[in-house]
Amino acid sequence: MTLLCISNGHGEDIIAVRVLKELRRLPNAPTISTLPIVGEGGAYQKAGFPIVGPTQTMPSGGFIYMDTRQVFRDVQGGLVGLTLAQLKTLRAWGKTGGKVLAVGDIVPLAMAWASGADYAFIGTAKSEYYVRDEAGRLPNRPWLEGRSGSIYLPWERWLMGHRRCRGVFVRDQLTADALQRCGIKASYPGNPMMDGLGAATDKLARLTAAFPPAKAVLTLALIPGSRAPEAFDNWQRLVIALDSVAQAFHTRQIRALGAIAPSLNVAVLKDALIDAQWQPEPGTLLTFSRHNCRLVITTDAFAECLHLADAALATAGTATEQAVGLGKPVFTIPGPGPQFTAAFAEAQSRLLGPSIMVVENPTDVGSALADCLQDGDRLQHIADNGRARMGQAGAGRAIAAALIHGFSESHST
Repeated sequence: MTLLCISNGHGEDIIAVRVLKELRRLPNAPTISTLPIVGEGGAYQKAGFPIVGPTQTMPSGGFIYMDTRQVFRDVQGGLVGLTLAQLKTLRAWGKTGGKVLAVGDIVPLAMAWASGADYAFIGTAKSEYYVRDEAGRLPNRPWLEGRSGSIYLPWERWLMGHRRCRGVFVRDQLTADALQRCGIKASYPGNPMMDGLGAATDKLARLTAAFPPAKAVLTLALIPGSRAPEAFDNWQRLVIALDSVAQAFHTRQIRALGAIAPSLNVAVLKDALIDAQWQPEPGTLLTFSRHNCRLVITTDAFAECLHLADAALATAGTATEQAVGLGKPVFTIPGPGPQFTAAFAEAQSRLLGPSIMVVENPTDVGSALADCLQDGDRLQHIADNGRARMGQAGAGRAIAAALIHGFSESHST
């Protein structure tokens, strides 16, 4: 079997890689190729999966759906020609008898259908939680949204129910149940975003050793996102928020862990700290202090930062969801974007429910955090909610096994 995986975004690429790695470990593993239809597929390259067909980074960075003004810029940047060339690659792939795995939203799903091949779909962009929760429909949602029986629209469900679609995997049980009521054989084996988040003992020890022993320590993870230059603007808001936390918890020692994407220029983050009157500690490169707070920047211990944290301050997409999945309360601070805008933060709060607290002004984070941490029942509810909405680790392996089964059935018939 040969398999071509297509996805439309950096987060989608990462989710796809987690499934593909599990596929690669199976004794009957297919030969795997990839085609990122947004960006250049750095996650695939890093994992050693070959890319076939053309790729290109568009001016919008893939955030067309957040700002329709970006569409014109992408068209000027060659979007139409790129899409046609990618469709040509897919059709050629389908003619060879290869299978297609689509990861993301309707765009890769429709392209998988257009290939003429058997295909499967991992839906990452939609969830019933955007319009309802277990108690019923959320207030103030557009009347038509989700009224067709599912957050997925009828034409999306047609693509999922097509005879060549050999598997549909969605991001939570609430969404799977709604699709099943519409006649779609959707399943929820968990969320691959929660795979690979185990904490390494040596990294935990290294982070802990960066702070002197102290009583009543409050540990926070700072997650500014991974896209420059937006992440640098986000970082400045997080630093302001950290000042408000230091004031609200002035009797405690604050341990702040900057969980920074390796792609970001750490020097820019350090300069922002110094401009905000943080002092670099002697003999260290990435440790700073101010008032009752000490901050360490790390680029290789994201999971460890989350495991150590009592809460997270975030301006990110996938990373925020992972923090929620580990049971952490997350305080998000929207900005000008292009990704982490007020609209994005509001939608994310619907997706993740009570685990997310949207704070418009970073100077208000300290009081919001204090209110949350003194309520034990609320913290337990947040932990339970995170596990329910994001699932446990192991989804990548379960999806991989289901893909092999589904595509093998299609071959035998």
